[in-house]
Amino acid sequence: MWKNFLASVVTIPNPLRYDTFGKLLLEGIIPAVAGLVGALSVIMIIVAGILFLTSAGNPERITTAKKALIYAIAGIVIALIAGTIVLTIESILGAGS
Repeated sequence: MWKNFLASVVTIPNPLRYDTFGKLLLEGIIPAVAGLVGALSVIMIIVAGILFLTSAGNPERITTAKKALIYAIAGIVIALIAGTIVLTIESILGAGS
């Protein structure tokens, strides 16, 4: 009798922010990684600019700077569309709330 009474009175709330690993991955980890990629891409644009300025006409260093700039821009694009990618995956998997 007391066992049933105590079980109905005591409820422990879930201390975790996410109920499932899928939600943790889609709503917690991926946006954090996208923010990190965006920040690193901005730093790489600055590095590419410095490489351009210090190339002194050397074609190999100019090519390296161009590649760094292209990769940095690609990183920014990926970071910007990461939210859309996450929402698309959520809708496909049915993990959205």
